[in-house]
Parts: sequence; C-alpha cells; structure tokens
Amino acid sequence: MEDVVSFVERRQDFRSRDGLIALAASGLVAAALFNPLHPVLAVGLAIAPLAMIAASRFVYLLCVAFVAFSFFRLHEAFPVLLPLRIPQLLAIPTLGMLMWHILVTRTVAPFWSRELSAFAVFFGLVTCGLVFAVNRQMAVDYWTATYVKIGLMVFAIAWLTRGPAEFALASRTFVISGSAIAFVAMSNKLRGIGLVEGTRATIGRDIDSVLGDPNDLSLVLLFPLSFSLALMTTRTRALDRILGAVGVVLIATAIVATQSRGGLLGALAVFAVFGARMIKSKTLLIAIGVIGTLALFAAAGISGRASGGAAEAGIDESSMGRIYAWGAAWRMALARPLNGVGIDNFVANYFFYTGHWDGLNHAVHSTWFNVLAESGFPGIIAFVTMIAFTARSALQSSRRIREADAPPAAKAISIALVAGIAGFCVAGTFLTQGFTWPIYILLALTAATSRYATGLTSGRAEDEAGSGARSPADAPTR
Repeated sequence: MEDVVSFVERRQDFRSRDGLIALAASGLVAAALFNPLHPVLAVGLAIAPLAMIAASRFVYLLCVAFVAFSFFRLHEAFPVLLPLRIPQLLAIPTLGMLMWHILVTRTVAPFWSRELSAFAVFFGLVTCGLVFAVNRQMAVDYWTATYVKIGLMVFAIAWLTRGPAEFALASRTFVISGSAIAFVAMSNKLRGIGLVEGTRATIGRDIDSVLGDPNDLSLVLLFPLSFSLALMTTRTRALDRILGAVGVVLIATAIVATQSRGGLLGALAVFAVFGARMIKSKTLLIAIGVIGTLALFAAAGISGRASGGAAEAGIDESSMGRIYAWGAAWRMALARPLNGVGIDNFVANYFFYTGHWDGLNHAVHSTWFNVLAESGFPGIIAFVTMIAFTARSALQSSRRIREADAPPAAKAISIALVAGIAGFCVAGTFLTQGFTWPIYILLALTAATSRYATGLTSGRAEDEAGSGARSPADAPTR
C-alpha cells in the first residue's frame, strides 16, 4: 500500500512539474514576442513562471516567511527592507500555490478540526460585525488590512504544516525572527534610541511602527520565547539547541528592556510550563518561581518607570488607566451587546463610554475586554471557546507525541504550543492581542500537530493490533 501511495504522489509531482514547466515555456515565448516593444514586461513574463516553479517547491517556506514579516515586522525593524514591500510579495504566491496544491496537484489535503471550527465561528461574528460597527470605515480598513490576512493564513498554516520537517522550519523561523527583533530592541536600548519614558525599549517609533509601543513589542517578543525554550530543552540537534539558547537569552533580555508588566508575566507563564515539565518537586518549582519573579521584575526596573513605578503612591497611574479602560469596555458591551462597537473601534469610542476622561483616548490593555468591547457577548463567548479548544488540543497532542516517541521537532513544537498558549492567556489579561497574530498562529499550528499526533496514535494502534501497513488516510503526512 505504501508503494502505491508513493507512486501516486510521484505521478502528481510529475504532473505539477510538467504544468509549471509549460507555463515557464509560455513565459519565455511571450518574452521573446514582447521584447522589442516592452523590455520590462518581457523580463517579468520570463521570470514569473520560473518563480512559480520555485514557489511550488517551497510553498511552506513562503508561508512562514509571510508570517515572519507580517507578525514580527522585520521590514520595520530593518528599514532598508521597507521599499521591497516583502509581505505583499509573499502573500499572493503563498495563497496561489496553496490553491494550486489543493485543486490541481492535490498534494495538500484540507482538513477540519474543532479549533478551526471555533475560529471560523469567531471570524464570522467579527466579519458580520463590520456592518454594525460604530465607525464602519475604520473597522473595514482594519479587517481588510490585517484580520482577513490572519484568517486566510490560519488555514494555510494548518494545512501546509504536515510533519517534522515543517515543525522544525517553523520553530527555527520564529526563533531567528524573534532573536533579530530582540537584538534591534537591545541595540536601541543601549544607544538610547526611541525610548519611551526614558527607559523603555522600542523599535521603529520614528516611522510609527507597531513595535514603537513597548507593550506591543513585548507581545511580539513573547511569542518566540516558547519556541526558543523548546529548542533549547528538547533533545534536538546541537545547532538547534544552541539556536534556542541564544534565542532565550536575547528575547528574555529584550522583554525585560521593554519594562512591560504584561510581557513579564507572560514570560513567567512560559517559563513555568517548562519548569513544571522538568522539575518534579512542586515545592522547589514554587520556590524557584517566586525567586525568579522577584529577580525578573527587579531586573526590568519596573519601580523606576515614569508610569507605574514606585514613585506613584497607592494604585499607580498605569494600573488606574487599565481599570478605567476596562470599565469603558464593559459599558460598550452593555450598550451594544450583540456585536460591540466593531473591530478596531475601541480607542475611537473611548470618550463616549469612559467614566474618567483625562483628555486622551486610551487602549483597552486587555485581550478579553478588547474582544468583549469590539465583538459583544457572542464574540467573547466564541473567543474563549476557541482558546479552550486550542489549549485542550495542544495538551492532548503534546501527550500523544511524547508517548509515541515522535521525532524531536514534533516534541519541541508540541510543548512550545502549550507554553505559548499559557503565555498568551496570562499576558492577554494586560496586553491587547485579540485581533493580532499570536493566538491565531498558535491555533493553526495546534490544529496541524493535532492531526499529526492523531496519525501517530492510529498507526501505533494498528501496529499493536497486527494489522500490517497503514492506510493512506491514517498515515501521518510528512
């Protein structure tokens, strides 16, 4: 049976390659025809089919590269890349090749899962809410510029991530991207560039980058921390362990440099997951956790912050700002319980719902209140359900992969997802990330690892039953 499956896959590869070679030949012919009149067009026509062939062979690399640039904002951290418009260049071929492999070569098999269903429901509620948003244009602009891309890439990541090779590529890409962002953040900190309140590290503040806010920067850095720890602590290749160790040092140091309390708490949650797996004594784990928490906050210099520091008596200004913002979010939900004020509409409507106006609109600084205010009570119920399904699936997959003694790349990404979700839930209480990349990447990878883990479990059950070779439907896709 395995020989039959291999033969069918080779035939599909040949058919795909023949089709793309035909397109390349057509492009070269068109280049020859148009060359006398349109040299630039001719070059483009000649190169495009060849680029399609490369994209077809490396579609997953395109996928993770698009995520890296869209989420980590690498082109904003390294402004020399800005004119290249890399996210836009990667988006179209990624989705185009995904459709090619689904509809033509059929080498990518779409699947559905509980967490993908929960995401589809939440995405549908947010999309329907565009019609009823207070500021419809603002909601539509954010949906088209960011959220619809996230929605499409959830399925692309889930369907294209099929086995240990993809797990390893994703983990390394996230760690390298996070390390690069951390390096730039620390460089800016040491040189005094773009500091907020004189002490908090940022990136690209002069070009209005998303990374120009220290809280958002800490959120971006928190995501790759779990993957770095997974590579460092799992018995992977020596180079991967070194990469993970370097990533942990750089990323953790950069999170400290942002002085974001939400980021620090999220980092502690990530470390706690790995600590619980490696340290059997609960007493020792708690003691290390308490000492680590005090040391981390002391190293971050939270008490020296201009806002939220020790100089402010009682509940500090930063904390009170969050309380006022959460109150405004609750009022928005009560006033518009079915659909909220609309995606990306919280700040614009803060004045009308706050109980304390200080002359400025403020961000909500909470994922849960953010989703509640902008999508209503149905939205927050769907969102929490989505998180619960994803967390449960990640835990189950991690256990199955560990019991099946899967390859190191699978073990690493499975524990990284559990830690990443824990970090998101903790940091999400203080940082606004309901409609940004992290949880959706975690969800997509969780769906992929769940499918892979199910294949491992099914295969082992068949082997134990003495049933011989696995069927193509049950065999894990590598």
